[in-house]
Amino acid sequence: MATTTSPSAGGSPLSDREQVAERLLAASARHSFDPDTELDWDAPLVPGLWFMPAHLVSLYGTPLWERMSEEQRIELSRHESASIASAGIWFEIILMQLLARHIYAMDPRTGHVRYALTEVADECRHSKMFARLITKLDTPWYGPSGTTRFLGRIMKTTAPTPAAFMATLLAEEILDRTQRVTFPDETVQPLLRGVTRIHVVEESRHVRYAREELRRQMAAAPAWERAYTRLTSGESAVVVSRSLIHPKVYGAVGLDIGEALRQARGSEHRRETLRWSAEKLVEFLEEIGVIRGRAARARWRQSGLL
Repeated sequence: MATTTSPSAGGSPLSDREQVAERLLAASARHSFDPDTELDWDAPLVPGLWFMPAHLVSLYGTPLWERMSEEQRIELSRHESASIASAGIWFEIILMQLLARHIYAMDPRTGHVRYALTEVADECRHSKMFARLITKLDTPWYGPSGTTRFLGRIMKTTAPTPAAFMATLLAEEILDRTQRVTFPDETVQPLLRGVTRIHVVEESRHVRYAREELRRQMAAAPAWERAYTRLTSGESAVVVSRSLIHPKVYGAVGLDIGEALRQARGSEHRRETLRWSAEKLVEFLEEIGVIRGRAARARWRQSGLL
């Protein structure tokens, strides 16, 4: 693959944009799925199986977890899966708008634009898949709070290209890491395993596309766009990490919401899980100069991802 090297990118090679796009388009042609036909939505949920690996549940290992029955723990995993799916829909709707804005004035004949449109189509299917999953789980729709939704509206409208791709990777890579340990886990419901398998296969292409473009943008974008991306990366990390598990999931299984939140946020296991979910992303963002500066790093630490 043809590459160039930019000093402002830390000497890392920049892959040819069109070659990357053509390879991703070919991969999409080989490995794309229709969740409506690929998954057995009519099959009943299996009693006694989890809705995510137990160690990924937010209260795992806390004193409150030790007092919960096995049935209550599994029920919490059901609501947390629905919460993550709800957040995933919100993330993906933002992503589709960011991608459309990115290619608005570009030549639609290029592979780069054609792949962006392919990814929008993927994200449409994913959002419908997550919505259907929430319906199957028979839980509430745990959408983002009004404040979080407002912050997302500002970001998707005003963020320059590098900040947009940075936020995209935040949502994609954290979910991808946890889902990679979900779909092979035989203690998890078959439907959840199928949903996460489809998402992992297709999101791997999206992550590659976003990483390549963010590396390119951090090498070539104006200084103010790079500074904006660094400044807002920590705030975006806080929003993403706190949007995954809605506080109302605890009340849905009969727990005191305030006490459950305190224990989840104070749990060393939970903090380690969050850091693990983001460790590959953090390494990449540090490499290309996104996580830089005292203020940005402080917010990243507050997010629990660093």
